[in-house]
Amino acid sequence: MHSAISYNAENISYSLKNKKIITSWLKKIINHEGKKTCIISFIFCDDTFLYELNKKYLKHKTLTDIITFDYSEADNISGDIYISIDRVRENAEEFRKTFHNELCRVMCHGILHLTGYLDTTQSERLGMRAKEDEYLLLLEKMDKRST
Repeated sequence: MHSAISYNAENISYSLKNKKIITSWLKKIINHEGKKTCIISFIFCDDTFLYELNKKYLKHKTLTDIITFDYSEADNISGDIYISIDRVRENAEEFRKTFHNELCRVMCHGILHLTGYLDTTQSERLGMRAKEDEYLLLLEKMDKRST
């Protein structure tokens, strides 16, 4: 089965840095969760584009940083993950994080959704946040090894 993670931009000009390390990290997350990587597309966009998707598909009239469309079958992980670069930038400032850290957290969040994690309840949100923190530490270690 074919496996690929791609990065695209819609409605904005944005290119992910450190694609090789990020891709390796995302595949490790999927592997750690006992799943297999199939076809995953990250689509970086602006607030307006993501707001329209949120209204159309989720019937939410709010800004969001991420929307994940899950096409996974059993343990084969596939999906489209839309991320608002505008939201990530603003949230990074609000939470006093670097843009890179916040972007990686959101990317991890999307992958965790594809592997079966939910964030509907407070308990689920706390569990997901703990997983994000765990995997961000893994990325830090990978970043250090690559320099």
